[in-house]
Amino acid sequence: MENGVLLESGTNELEILEFKIGENFYGINVAKVREILPYQKPTPIPNAHPYIEGIFMPREDIITLINLSKALHVTENNDSFGHMNIVTNFNKSNIAFHVDGVVGIHRVSWEDINKPDKTINASATGILKLNNKLIVILDFERIITDINPETGLKMSDLSHLHNRINNNMPILIAEDSPMLSKLIRDFLEKAGYTNLIMTENGAEAWEIIQKFTNEGTVFDKIKCVITDIEMPQMDGHHLTKLIKSDKELKAIPVIIFSSLINAEMRIKGKSIGADAQITKPEIGTLIEVMDSLVNA
Repeated sequence: MENGVLLESGTNELEILEFKIGENFYGINVAKVREILPYQKPTPIPNAHPYIEGIFMPREDIITLINLSKALHVTENNDSFGHMNIVTNFNKSNIAFHVDGVVGIHRVSWEDINKPDKTINASATGILKLNNKLIVILDFERIITDINPETGLKMSDLSHLHNRINNNMPILIAEDSPMLSKLIRDFLEKAGYTNLIMTENGAEAWEIIQKFTNEGTVFDKIKCVITDIEMPQMDGHHLTKLIKSDKELKAIPVIIFSSLINAEMRIKGKSIGADAQITKPEIGTLIEVMDSLVNA
């Protein structure tokens, strides 16, 4: 195990924080972790969602604490010794998760993370085999959206979209979450974008780009790429770097659309040539940026 900052962008690497709930091992991308704190009993909130234990205030911020064992329907360790609060930051929110214990941090390649079977991908974004055990990389966005749908893509951002002319410009989208993939497709179609190529990770998207390139049709068949960052096999930063490092393909606009956009991630995205970086709830902003890039 090693802990550090991934200094180079687009290497297709990430750091996974491994933790336990009961006898099971799970993981979260370190890029989502703000800090790890010893468990402290929170103040309950009346009529809160059953997964929410309450709120606590480690310093200046009031933070909601979610009991992850309840959210996953996994039996927790009733012995509170070693329990921790993992404080996360994504989708512009600080949310803590109560876990039974933290194991450590591993630096791995996205190539080592397997795409989960369709029967389990509602709760997991990937499966990592490490030291003869399986670590389930959880879909924290899905967990939060199940508790409060308003934290997902903002449907209200599309309320002003009326009588838009259909735009048949082909858009390539890399998004591993089936739920978000469907929402993005629905929202873009509502905004008039009807020619959408959906892929489940950067590797699939890159394979399509290479296929069209070999056919000599890539600039006809792809006018813009929209990519998440966190994806098994190949992440969005690596996909962006591959596109923008090619002297011809770099002309294709690339928009990074992710819950992980923060100051550090913006620096990384800019260094690899992303044309725009948008935080995942802001679907209205995504459409505005697409309009400017595709119709330029």
